[in-house]
Amino acid sequence: MTNNAGTVSRGSDASSVISPVTRQISPLLTVSAASVTAVGIATGVVRYLDRSPIRESSAPGASAWGQQLAVAAVACALYGVARWLHGRRFGHGSGRLLLLAPLGRNAAARLTAAARQASWRTAAALPPLLVIGYCCWRVGEQVTAGLDPNFTANAWGGPSYLGAMACHYLDVALIVAASGWLLDKILPQAARPA
Repeated sequence: MTNNAGTVSRGSDASSVISPVTRQISPLLTVSAASVTAVGIATGVVRYLDRSPIRESSAPGASAWGQQLAVAAVACALYGVARWLHGRRFGHGSGRLLLLAPLGRNAAARLTAAARQASWRTAAALPPLLVIGYCCWRVGEQVTAGLDPNFTANAWGGPSYLGAMACHYLDVALIVAASGWLLDKILPQAARPA
């Protein structure tokens, strides 16, 4: 920003440096998800350190690549439909969160509103929240436990580490998206600031 003297003032508009997406993210929900993921990573380290020295053989057909490719195609189609609906609801190029919506400030406000009401919505929101929490933990666990060849030997996408992680993360992304959709239907709308 330039003032009358022609000098640039730094720090006068710090919010302009932060992207619109970053401003929509809830620090509390992000730290919570990261913490649960870190616990999963620690759990995976424990599993990795307790691994068996005997290598498991891969069972034929356990990798399920055909099924996972079908799941990936369905996921791409669902993402396309979700983007289209999101664009219709909020306008194309609105900058509103789609994939990161479960970590958004709007989600945090709606969770807080549900907790304050202590209604059926609060009880109904718990299962999808627990599923999202479990998925964060499981993603973390797979990062480190997956280094054990026995952990991925008969996994979908296995026996390679990268294949197993890709397939498991695809599944987790769909589960989190479905849980987020359920939460969107269950939670009350956040009160608009006056």
